[in-house]
Amino acid sequence: MTHFIDRRLNPKGRSTGNRRRFIGRIKAHVREAVDASVRKRGITDMEAGTEVSVPRDSLSEPSFRHASKGGLREGVLPGNRNFRAGDEIERPPPGGGGAGRKGAPDGEGEDDFVFALSRDEFLDIFFENLELPDLIKRSLAGSSVARPRRAGLSVTGSPANLNVGRTMRRAMGRRIALRRPSDAKLDDMRERLFALEAVFEPDAAQRAEMARLQGEIEAATAHRRRVPYLDPLDLRYSHFEPQPEPRAQAVMFCLMDVSASMGAREKDLAKRFFVLLHLFLTRRYDTVDLVFIRHTHLASEVDEQTFFHSRESGGTMVSTALAEMHRVQSERYPASEWNIYAAQASDGDNYQGDSRDCQIWLESELLKICQHFAYVEIIGEAEARILRDAARGTELWMAYREVAERWPNFAMRRVAGAGDIYPVFRDLFARRSEAAHG
Repeated sequence: MTHFIDRRLNPKGRSTGNRRRFIGRIKAHVREAVDASVRKRGITDMEAGTEVSVPRDSLSEPSFRHASKGGLREGVLPGNRNFRAGDEIERPPPGGGGAGRKGAPDGEGEDDFVFALSRDEFLDIFFENLELPDLIKRSLAGSSVARPRRAGLSVTGSPANLNVGRTMRRAMGRRIALRRPSDAKLDDMRERLFALEAVFEPDAAQRAEMARLQGEIEAATAHRRRVPYLDPLDLRYSHFEPQPEPRAQAVMFCLMDVSASMGAREKDLAKRFFVLLHLFLTRRYDTVDLVFIRHTHLASEVDEQTFFHSRESGGTMVSTALAEMHRVQSERYPASEWNIYAAQASDGDNYQGDSRDCQIWLESELLKICQHFAYVEIIGEAEARILRDAARGTELWMAYREVAERWPNFAMRRVAGAGDIYPVFRDLFARRSEAAHG
């Protein structure tokens, strides 16, 4: 049988636990790096990994050492040939020892420690302490997946599925039933025989005992060969059978105002929010469908390219987007089988009187079937300084505010810049315990 010995200093997967503990120690620095990275990233780079710089002072580990003062210690210190008692030590030349100092061509120092976060590690920290609102609906109809489930034991199987506990239990029972001599019993007989053989002139009784022990040892050894320690009949394997499992699936409706007032800046901010929500949902659900609905005074379902890059514009009637969402949901996404999420982005401008229709659509139809509905109003930085109070805003904002007071699955926030997207997203999807104490 061939044996392979892995002599690599850091074999694959061997340091996973150490890496996880290290990230836990420097979680504050990692969180700052992730937050800063999100604010600077483009939309297509949102789920890539990142590099984290950790100050070297944060890498020190606690250790025991002798106190600098007090205590009794004995030691021998080496002497030197350069200095005598009373000599003055020259000041060291400037330019060394600092990390990150400018203008020092020589000297030694330690730079900050930089390491890379993988995609999964980045997303784990990115979505830490977030949860999906409401319960998750699962369905077996047409979308179930077969997953292996434990189904007892089998006498055949692959070595990876060997059930060691059950195998050794059966082997022990077989050895006891067939009276297989134990190692301790055989060692005891050999020790007694060795002691008798050490006698210089054994008498007749001792010679007879020696012959008896030799016969018993030979019989026990032969019996052990006939009854092996582990027999192929003892092997038991964990058996798995594929069983249908309810599959969690979600649909995400992206609604965006593309009227003339929504420029490239507003569309980019809206897209960043939609990308975050999509990444979040894909980490929780097996299947996530995206439905893009854009609207001016008319609403229509479009593909992603048209949704973000079409130059069509016109007037603004937000209620048409809500009506289109209800039509698509009714035709393709039954509320009993799908987890329905919606994210709406707008600058708040709307046709006079249409905000009341939006209220009716939300409360009478959509919020009854949605797990969560998030509305993000994109405003300018100057407006953000004026509209600091949530009680002030456009007609659409005020209408939606009344809806938010009555429906817990409806949330609304304002966004003024790219740096606001991630904090607003965390605010919308923070765990309820954190939100209650926040």
